[in-house]
Amino acid sequence: MCRNIKPLYNFDPPVTDADVRAAALQYVRKVSGFQKPSKTNEAAFRAAIDEITAATSRLLDSLETNAPAKNREAEAAKARLRSAQRFAQ
Repeated sequence: MCRNIKPLYNFDPPVTDADVRAAALQYVRKVSGFQKPSKTNEAAFRAAIDEITAATSRLLDSLETNAPAKNREAEAAKARLRSAQRFAQ
């Protein structure tokens, strides 16, 4: 899985449309192999981002959980700690 794509579900504050679109952009970049598409492929690239954004939004809206929402700042702090431990050599 692409390391730049972060979990979006069950966080407080909730995910924004910009977060969903950024994840879709990262996914399309990873799958296509293009950081920025050529003019010829730009329409297909943008259409894919729009479709994945819509599908992701539908998915997130339909999911249900009984677990309490995670705090973004606390999860980010945990990730920084794991990274520091992993790369502290």
